[in-house]
Amino acid sequence: MSWPEKKQSPPPSPITSLPEDVAVDILARLPICDYPRVSLVSKRFRSLVSSPEIYARRRSSPGCTEHCLYVFLYNYANRVNRLYTLRRSNSSSRLVLIPGLPPTIPPYGSFAAVGSRIYVFDGVNSSYTIDCTSHTVQHLPRMPVPLSNTVADVVGGRIYVVGYHDADPKSKAMLEFNTETQTWKGPMTVPGMQIRDGCVVAMAGKMYIRDFEKSFVYDPEESKWETDEVLSSKCWGESACVVDDVLFFYDWSDNELRAYDPERKCWQVVKGLDDLLAEIRGVACCWLQTVSYGGRLVLLYGKGEFLYITKEVCCAEVSLEIRQGGQIWGKVYQWCDDHALIAGNFIIRKSLDVVL
Repeated sequence: MSWPEKKQSPPPSPITSLPEDVAVDILARLPICDYPRVSLVSKRFRSLVSSPEIYARRRSSPGCTEHCLYVFLYNYANRVNRLYTLRRSNSSSRLVLIPGLPPTIPPYGSFAAVGSRIYVFDGVNSSYTIDCTSHTVQHLPRMPVPLSNTVADVVGGRIYVVGYHDADPKSKAMLEFNTETQTWKGPMTVPGMQIRDGCVVAMAGKMYIRDFEKSFVYDPEESKWETDEVLSSKCWGESACVVDDVLFFYDWSDNELRAYDPERKCWQVVKGLDDLLAEIRGVACCWLQTVSYGGRLVLLYGKGEFLYITKEVCCAEVSLEIRQGGQIWGKVYQWCDDHALIAGNFIIRKSLDVVL
């Protein structure tokens, strides 16, 4: 009498049997875009790639941190503001929804990124931070005074939030939030300006705000406001971004990418992108925004048939070079026009470069 042979289970993979500290060290050196595939290996790996330990190891290991692009998209179909991240592969790029976040992300709130965290300010209701290593939410201390229609940016690791006090267009204030101590300072007075959604950038240690007529500059070291007449000569706004302390924005009327150097106090047109901008404009571009992403410039644009009725969101990534005489040239690094990052009627509320 013979017994049937028992099927032997395959031996475990060597990497799955590694000590946890060694496994964390190996996984911390992988690109973040590989983490979704790694999480399919086992429950243990799924837990490791989402653990705080692996991101702490990335930050402490030279060359392991990585820039990740996060985008708040407003969906006109259901009037909901949701957070997405740009996920790349060898063949394509796409915007992936971050699940599990509050469904009531303010459509007209202000947003800022410090390290691996995104800060969301909705002075009327609440403010909170999103930890992008785990995509979890933590509420922030209440603002000293409620502010509405806010704009915010980061200077020296501190977030400056400017808005209307008690929804009074004649009463404006600024608050300072210390991300280390989680404390507020203020309110502080601001000059007479009309606050526009998203029209704020930070460069060279100062914060720049654009209203319908002027550009206002705040210097935190001197606690002083002033205006910049040269910067005010161009209608930069919510589509602007900053790369290496130079402001960039897309000039819709002239179909040009413009740059402003605050040290030299001069404007110039970025060279080398005429063909790219002509092709983007030729595919029924509804809107275009510039985004700073890991030292490069990203152009996010909506394709559709009518203004602000978008069918899909596409992007082009541009590397920048300063040549002789200070002229800035752009070169197309990657262009994803033949496929959409996401399909639907969206507009960008805010794009943020997060370091993980």
